Amino acid sequence: MTSLPPLREVIRRHGLSASKALGQNFLFDSQLLDRIARVPGDLSGQEVFEVGPGPGGLTRALLGAGAQVTAVERDRRCIPALAELGDAFPGQLRVIEGDALEVDAPALFAGKPHIASNLPYNVGTALLVGWLSADWEPWWASLTLMFQKEVAERIVAAPGTDHYGRLAVLAQWRSSARIAMPVHRSAFTPPPKVMSAVVHIVPGDEPPGVQFRVLEKLTAAAFGQRRKMLRQSLKGVPGAVETAEALGIDPTRRAETVSVAEFVRLARALSN
Repeated sequence: MTSLPPLREVIRRHGLSASKALGQNFLFDSQLLDRIARVPGDLSGQEVFEVGPGPGGLTRALLGAGAQVTAVERDRRCIPALAELGDAFPGQLRVIEGDALEVDAPALFAGKPHIASNLPYNVGTALLVGWLSADWEPWWASLTLMFQKEVAERIVAAPGTDHYGRLAVLAQWRSSARIAMPVHRSAFTPPPKVMSAVVHIVPGDEPPGVQFRVLEKLTAAAFGQRRKMLRQSLKGVPGAVETAEALGIDPTRRAETVSVAEFVRLARALSN
């Protein structure tokens, strides 16, 4: 790592600048990047999937931690800078030029990689939902992802809070999610208008007897009309209101008061 030029110098030499259209914001603080790379645990010899590495700030930290990194980058301007990293860490970095929303990521790995990324803001939530809604057991070992703070709070939110909604249920019904660290907007170049946070998600066992499509339909209905009572918002899901009553879930409650466990119980009953 000491032989590598400063990231700012690499960006200057390659004439790079963050693209607003691609949702880019670059991180230069090597200590912060090293801390993010340590969130999943010891990565020595582990496979890591990184989306949108840009000029390679987090990539450096992951490689320095001993990871075998596969990075998907849509911005071809950044490919030469990433190639230099590959030369500095022989055999540790594979770069794929393409759109992460279109790449068949599971096919790139023989085992289960950790996913670690300073996600482009414009596609971060879509990628997360795709990873969380995939077949279980998932193809990934853990997720360490940078989001806007508000999105991070939605992922880890508890029932009864303003941020609790579909994303929280999706992230928590068969995974554990926590905010690993806040990241101040001043850490980025250019600084975004909002604060950020790193979220760490570890998959768990899938509750038995629950069909994901049923849970998805339930939460879509419940949170799609979150100001209404369940007896109104769940009308479009056949049998949901009656089943909720039979399970002791008061249909006069609103969606934001229903726990993840209660949604799972309701989804299981409707799945069967």
